[in-house]
Amino acid sequence: MGKKDEESRDILDRVQRDSETFGSSSLRRMTDHFTGRDAIGEAEGGGTDPIELWGRRIGRTLSVIGVIVLTYWLAVQLKLV
Repeated sequence: MGKKDEESRDILDRVQRDSETFGSSSLRRMTDHFTGRDAIGEAEGGGTDPIELWGRRIGRTLSVIGVIVLTYWLAVQLKLV
């Protein structure tokens, strides 16, 4: 009985994981990336250095700002704006 129950749970978990919509899972991963949650546990000993976490957040925010500025600059060069 236990083996069938475990197999059934595994199948249901797989169906739930595979049926996630593309947008919601991508949005969750993007949110985790920009808030630095994906960095938790990467430091030695499983702990997270707060300075490293904030450094990642600041760096990732600056990269988004840079992409926006470069996109605007490209649009100006192509006379789209």
